[in-house]
Amino acid sequence: MFTARIYVTLKEGVLDPQGGAVMNSLHTLGYQSVKDVRVGKYLVVSVQASSQEQAEKQVNEMCAKLLANPVIEDYKFEFVGE
Repeated sequence: MFTARIYVTLKEGVLDPQGGAVMNSLHTLGYQSVKDVRVGKYLVVSVQASSQEQAEKQVNEMCAKLLANPVIEDYKFEFVGE
């Protein structure tokens, strides 16, 4: 069993209105030092696989097909434990 931590974020240059709203709220709370906020997704997926290579292949496919929109989002993942 392999557990992947997956991080999905908008690509650079893609407008992030949710991040802008969070940044404005932080400014309202007095955190003027905040210059940019990007909002993304964090997922934890457990995969049954015979090797880490096979698990990486499965997670890449999941991200490309469903978990991320490759047109506007980037993703990265790491495995924790075994």
